[in-house]
This record gives sequence, structure tokens and C-alpha cells, in this order.
Amino acid sequence: MEGKGEEWPAIGIDLGTTYSCVGVWQHDRVEIITNNQGNRTTPSSVAFTQTERLIGEAAKNQVGANPTNTIYDAKRLIGRRFTEETVQSDIKLWPFKVLSCRHKDNKPMIVVTYKGEEKHFAAEEISSMVLMKMKETAEAYLGTEVKNAVITVPAYFNDSQRQATKDAGTIAGINVMRIINEPTAAAIAYGLEKKAVDKKAAARNVLVFDLGGGTFDVSLVTLEKNSFEVKAISGNTHLGGGDFDNRMVNHFVAEFMRKHNQDVSGNPRALARLKAACERAKRTLSFTTETTVQLDCLHEGTDLFSTISRARFEKMNMDLFQDCMDPVEKCLRDAKMGKSEIHDVVLVGGSTRIPKVEQLLQDFFNGKELCKSLNPDEAVAYGASIHAAILSGVRYSERFLLVDITPLSLGTNVASGDMSVVIPRNTPIPTIMERRYLTFLDYQTIVNVPVYEGERLIAKHNNFLGTFDICNIRPAPAGVAKITVSFEIDANGILTVTAQEQDTDNKNQITITNHSGRLSRAEIDRLVEEAKKYRAEDMERKKVLNAKLNLERYVNNIWDIMNGRIWRRSTLMQDKNAIEDTVERTIQWLDWNSHLNEASLFEEKLNELKNVCDSVIAQMHLKGADVGTKFPKIEPK
Repeated sequence: MEGKGEEWPAIGIDLGTTYSCVGVWQHDRVEIITNNQGNRTTPSSVAFTQTERLIGEAAKNQVGANPTNTIYDAKRLIGRRFTEETVQSDIKLWPFKVLSCRHKDNKPMIVVTYKGEEKHFAAEEISSMVLMKMKETAEAYLGTEVKNAVITVPAYFNDSQRQATKDAGTIAGINVMRIINEPTAAAIAYGLEKKAVDKKAAARNVLVFDLGGGTFDVSLVTLEKNSFEVKAISGNTHLGGGDFDNRMVNHFVAEFMRKHNQDVSGNPRALARLKAACERAKRTLSFTTETTVQLDCLHEGTDLFSTISRARFEKMNMDLFQDCMDPVEKCLRDAKMGKSEIHDVVLVGGSTRIPKVEQLLQDFFNGKELCKSLNPDEAVAYGASIHAAILSGVRYSERFLLVDITPLSLGTNVASGDMSVVIPRNTPIPTIMERRYLTFLDYQTIVNVPVYEGERLIAKHNNFLGTFDICNIRPAPAGVAKITVSFEIDANGILTVTAQEQDTDNKNQITITNHSGRLSRAEIDRLVEEAKKYRAEDMERKKVLNAKLNLERYVNNIWDIMNGRIWRRSTLMQDKNAIEDTVERTIQWLDWNSHLNEASLFEEKLNELKNVCDSVIAQMHLKGADVGTKFPKIEPK
């Protein structure tokens, strides 16, 4: 490609709660890349079995049989503390186990059994496995190694969650060029599509309504000729399609109890099957008014057979649907705009297909037509891919300025316990702001600077990010020594806080990358090596499966030849018994040893079989016989 930058190929990854998507800028357009199943999105699921690790469709498809070791919704845990209310509510619904890591500030750890051993994984590790899958999907499509990516996060992700997502990228072997907000990425996709249609389009105020599988964001973006300026954002990092599914699961659990006097809630396998059925039913209800949910032998041999209407589904979720409208109102209020000033309302995320959500949003904007020109599942990855192309130096017809904002206020704790805001929410980033503080005690020589984010008036009620000390302050009466505290946010939304004693070189700083709940540099390095080990195991497993497949194919081809008319008419009947015995012994060996995990054993068996059969086949060719079967080229993939 002409004009490739040094960092190309650079991909855009939408790391979703339930599904992920990857794209790349190629041939002057974004290509959304299909995975090895031919799908344009990949389930954000990872499963562990007695023999292997599965990611994506392979993991999701076996959740019913292996619920306690199939991990999903890792995005709902990433960057959070075990004690948080949302984490505690989710734990009650997940079939897999989550424990607290107390020496890491109550960091949640996911517990699975893998190859007969109990393993503990942080949410970053599970997300890194999904990111690795998306990276490999892109590499297979491009035919080259991919190192660089733009990864998206919900606009309302706090600093801890953004840092943890960046760590997940590092563990996956990705250089994270930029973390950008999901609705901002969708606005980029929409803005460039709009510009392609109307070259003279005037400035437009676009409200991006992004309701996915686990998170919800609203962003108000002003699109001008060469700029995308985010004016305000709002949302809920714990609201999405998964919550609607859970309401339906609870409905059927209660119904099953009422009809059969059986409690399904303690059966992880039954719950996993029921949740999958409810997700399918939810999707069906977006285009029909009623659907059936049927599961054979759901619990103790009893079947579930029931119907659910769209009206019932809407009623059980109405409070959640209404909750989606509050951030829209807040976003308009923060941007100081009225409904009439919004030119376009863009729908992003699979859950925006729910008719009631569309209706409530349209009613909120007084009947305004909603924009559905973007694929809601792919818009975020599309915008991220465009941004990755620009950051990597690939020629792009027109560059643009992207002005994002910080979602939450950032500040420190003062002596009264109040939150002293240094950077207010909705401040454009990158930015640097500072405030001056006075010492509180006489002859104080150390000042502690705790860092918080949030909108609560009392500092400790907000999200604690980290703390540091500035020492060796010149002794003086209270209120004399002056400390300047500076908050700097870079383009990724990463925060650095510096404190300096006025008129001296005495200063200290913290980049909020080592708060107590975050992985240390050493831990990240260790997990990078573990990720390589897991990938090597996956590749070895793939090699074993290929070797086994090659043997099975060869056996089947020989069997076809032996039973063909050409063989029966040939003069080589005396060799048939020897080959039949060898093939039957091989089939029996395969039946007994299909569990083996060494490719060399299957390869040796194939060579043994070929030594017996190939010479006979060659003689048949020399005598002019058409064996009727073309043997595949045997080579590991």
C-alpha cells in the first residue's frame, strides 16, 4: 500500500462486553475482518477444559456443558474492586467463581479449573486473551504480524478501567497506540460517512447513543469540516443487553419454580443454557411479537417449555429502558444544548435494536428520525480503525482533529475531607490544570496527596486512584508553605499528578498506573510470558489436531480405494488383506488414542500406514489403474 507508515499495520479493536470486533484501513477504506468462523464479530468469551483453552465461538458454544470454566463479561470486572456493589450483584448471576485478592486492594480474581489444576485470572488476563484472538484474526487476514492497535473503551470508564484495558493490550503483545471512547469512535465513523455523502456538510451536533451488551454511553459530538469535538458524555458502565437477559432468566427461573416446584438457581449448567436461550429470545423479539423458549431436560429431567411476548419482555425491563434516557438528558444539560439543536441521533451497539429503546429515544426527541445508517455492531471498530490508520502514518485523504473529554472530575482530598476538584468533568483532553494549597499543620514537613475521581462532594465517597507524598517541606507555621498540585491528562485519558513546593525544586509525582488494584510492571511482564506460554500450548494443540486429521483423512481415502471397483478388478488383490489389516488396526488405534496430545504419535502412525499402502497405490498407477481418489497434501497448518 502506498504511503504505509512505519507502524502499519495498525488495527482498530472494539473490545466489547459480549462481542468484540476488529477492522483495518486498507485499499482506502475500512475492512471489518471476519474471524475463522466467517463472522464479523467474535464472542468475548474464554473457556478452559481438561485439554485446551478456547476463545470466541468455540468457548461460547460449549458454555452449557462447561459453565463454571467459561468466562464472559470480563469487561464488567476490569479495573474494579471486588467490594463494589456492581461486582457483588454480578457474582450472584455468573456460573463461574470470582474471589477477592486482598493483597491487591480487593482485586477480583476469576477461578477456573484448567487441565486439572485450579487457576486464578485477573480480568485483564481474560481480556488479553480476547484481544489476542482479535490480533490473530487480523494477522490471518493481512498475512503479516500486527503489533499496533487503537482499542476502544466506554466513555464513562474511569482511570482504573482504562489503565487495566491498556494492560490487557500489553499482555496480548499489542502496542496500544491510543485508548479512545467507543461513542467517539462511532462518531468518527458516522462523520466520515456523512462527509463522503455530502462534501459541503455544515457543522452538525450528533448525539451518539451507544447501548451494548454490558455498558451504556451517550456522547454529544460536534462534527465540523476537519474536527470531531466531544462536548459532553454520560452513561453507565454497568447497563446493557446482559442485564435485559438476566431479567428474562429470573422470570423463567420463577416460572419453573411455580410450575414444577424445582429451583434452577443452584444449577450452573441449567442457568447457562437458560441464559443462552434468553439471549436468543431477546434477539427474536426485536422483529417478532412473541417467541418460544424450549429447553429439554433443563433440571432433574424436567423440560422447560414456555412463551414470552415482546410486551412482557418490555414490562420486565421498563425501569432499565427508562434508565437509558436519564444520561441523554444529562448529556444535553452538560453541553448546554436543547433537543432542537441536535441534528442527528446515531444508534450504536446491538441493544439499540430493541424496539422499545428506539421508541423511548425517538419520543424523547419529539419524534425525530433516528440514524441507522451505521452497522451498530461494527461502527466502533470502524472508527477505531480510521484513527489507527492516521496514527500509524498511513495516508488518509483528510486528517482531522479529535478533541475528546474526561468523563469524571479529578481532584484531591483537602483537610476538611471535601473533594477539591482540579480538572472538572467534560474538560477537553489532553489538558493540564493546577491548584495551589497551603499546609494545614504547624511546621509540617510532609504533605500527602491522595487522588480521586468522581462527582461526590466528600472525597472518600469517590473512586480512589492513588496517593503519594511530597517530603522535606521547609518547616513553617500552618498556611505559610505553598504546594502547587498539577493534574495532567494525556490523549489516552491517562492521568499524571505532580506536587511541588512553591519557589523550590522540591517535588514529587505519580502517574496513576500503580494504584493498589492495578497490576505492577513485574506482574504484567510475568503475564506477558504466561500469555506466550498459553499461545504455545494452543499452537501445539492445533498441531496435534492437524496431525490427527491428516491420519483420519488418509485412512478414509485408503478405505475408499479398497472398496472401489478399480481395486476389485485390479491384479493386486493379494495385497488387499495386508492393507485391510493395517487400516483396521489404525482405526482401532485412533479409537483408543484420540485423547493423545502429542502430534508426533499421530505422525508416526501415518508414516507406518503410508509405508504399507503407498507402494501398492504406486504399482496400481504404473499399471494404468485409476484409483479414483486424489490424496490431499499432508502438511501441518
